[in-house]
Amino acid sequence: MFDPAFHHPLFPSLTRRHWLRTVAAATAAAAGASRAQAPQDKRKVTIAVGGKTALFCLPLTIAEQLKYFSDEGLDVELLDHAGGSLAQQSMLQGRADVAVGGLEHPILLRQRGYSCRAFAFLGRAPQVVFGVSPRVQPDVKALAQLKGHRVGVSAPDSLTHWFAQMVVARHGLSPNDVEYVGVGTSTAAATAVREGRVDAICSIDPVISMLEFRGDIRVVADTRSLRGTHDVYGGPMPGACLYAPQAFVVRYSQTVQALANAILRALKWLQTAGPSDIVRAVPEAYMYGDRAIYLAALEKAREAMSPDGMVSEEAVVVAHRIVALYPPTGVTVRPQSPGATYTNDFVRRAKQRFQVSGIGAGVPPG
Repeated sequence: MFDPAFHHPLFPSLTRRHWLRTVAAATAAAAGASRAQAPQDKRKVTIAVGGKTALFCLPLTIAEQLKYFSDEGLDVELLDHAGGSLAQQSMLQGRADVAVGGLEHPILLRQRGYSCRAFAFLGRAPQVVFGVSPRVQPDVKALAQLKGHRVGVSAPDSLTHWFAQMVVARHGLSPNDVEYVGVGTSTAAATAVREGRVDAICSIDPVISMLEFRGDIRVVADTRSLRGTHDVYGGPMPGACLYAPQAFVVRYSQTVQALANAILRALKWLQTAGPSDIVRAVPEAYMYGDRAIYLAALEKAREAMSPDGMVSEEAVVVAHRIVALYPPTGVTVRPQSPGATYTNDFVRRAKQRFQVSGIGAGVPPG
């Protein structure tokens, strides 16, 4: 029945009851749409790592061991893999939400049609090293002598594999001139060199330092320092990062922010941590039975760790340029879009919260 006491100028035929019902329905619909568009939380997060005992993953280890993830309300599970390519595959197949690896991974994924974005950087140098067994090649300058030999990498299509291909290409070898063998990033990699199953290796610390300190390899290319990184790449090059599909970053931005917060706290802790602090925080198994070598390797790689979780635009440009120069076999080089592969937004907010200063990937000391 028409209510003469209520007249809406746009809908004069509506009763007050009908009008209130209409308003309530519209309000509920708007609220539902707002909830659908608002960032969502995902408290259980799985992170795929290509060698979680490696030094380039130390900030991740600290965030886990010192409960920084828990402090952010996250239940984080680390899935360990033999190499970054396997961690990447785990993420793409939905077994992990986030992956850890070099910025090369998001760049190359974009070439393959996947949209992924790095959002927190563990290092400002790759910390990857190429070494050759002295029994095969006493003169490391003549790397062309590796033709026909076997090179150990963490896993096929991993960052170490790509780095090794780049190094041998610069010495005049084609991708088919050497055989690449997946040996992981643990002590099994060192054993492969010592037993002669590979004649050279491209790997990361602490495995590389174990081989180097005992004279098992001669280093050819070393990116554990800012100077060494500049020598190899001709400019700053980012280190390991946390990256995820763009859809995950957008949908679960609160979760991504929480991850960035925890990583930044770990990086801040590492800035002042001494050897005794490291020994108490890092599981003994990660040191492979030689605490002295682990701590020595850490001191050598300290400047390679990011002070603030950010990456400079210059370093991103260098990464895209190098990938374009040395694309893996079967990857089509498409127009570059550096801004589509990373963001500093989450770490920038974390820096404001925890009052951290830093320069990200920068220039080597003069």
